[in-house]
Amino acid sequence: MKKFNKKSKNHFLFWLPRIITIVFILFISMFALDIFGTNLGFWGTILGLFMHLLPTIILTLILVIFWKKSVVLGSMWVAFGIWYLAIMIPNMIRQFEFYYLSWLVMFSGVAFVIACLFFLDFGKK
Repeated sequence: MKKFNKKSKNHFLFWLPRIITIVFILFISMFALDIFGTNLGFWGTILGLFMHLLPTIILTLILVIFWKKSVVLGSMWVAFGIWYLAIMIPNMIRQFEFYYLSWLVMFSGVAFVIACLFFLDFGKK
């Protein structure tokens, strides 16, 4: 069995949060596909698709620009998680549904886990 040295551990911690970020960005991009069932016409569909993909575009640009800056990417994910909490908690107060909790875990929870991985990568350097 191959032993891991310090460099390979840092290599693993470098790639893990970035790969999870890419998978998560692809996951939230899938929610834009519901625009095709609305019969908005060509330009309405294009505008709706752009609006649905705006978070994806922003997250992708930040990932590409700050690829090697783990602390910035970790802070981005903390901000994303807090932003989603700020949007969902007022909805939960007005009208509570149990599936809102799964949305919080699915989006904010994953964002905070990714942020922790980026901060671990930053701390190992």
